[in-house]
Formats: sequence, structure tokens, C-alpha cells
Amino acid sequence: MRAKIEVFLKEGVLDPQGETIKRALYTLGYSSIKDVRQGKVFYIELKDKNPQGILEEIARKVLANPVIEDFRWEVER
Repeated sequence: MRAKIEVFLKEGVLDPQGETIKRALYTLGYSSIKDVRQGKVFYIELKDKNPQGILEEIARKVLANPVIEDFRWEVER
């Protein structure tokens, strides 16, 4: 079983990398871009058939900084 965990900055947290990407896109002619937020994606292979509890724990304790980041996860079937 494979799971995907996405970690991203909370709303209101400054995202300098996203701003740099937005400026680069604008410079390349993509003037319709309103905002860019960057994040991280983790793919995890699991042995467990019921991974909800472990995925939540991994994301909260290891992958995300709860002060500035949120996360979401999903199991890929």
C-alpha cells in the first residue's frame, strides 16, 4: 500500500520560495499567475492495511512543523 503526505505552509506564513517562483513565472510571461505556494510531497510504502493512525502520527511528529505547516494525506490504491 502506498500513501502520499503533502506538507505545506499555513496561510499567512511568508513563503519566499513561492514568491521567487511567482516572480520568475511573471518574468517568463505568465502574467495571470496570482500566487504560488510551495510545499513538500512524501510517498510512503506501507505494510499495514489500515494506515490512518500511523500516517497522521508520521506527518504530525516527523514531516511537518506544526507551528508553520499543515499537512494532508491520502492512501493511493
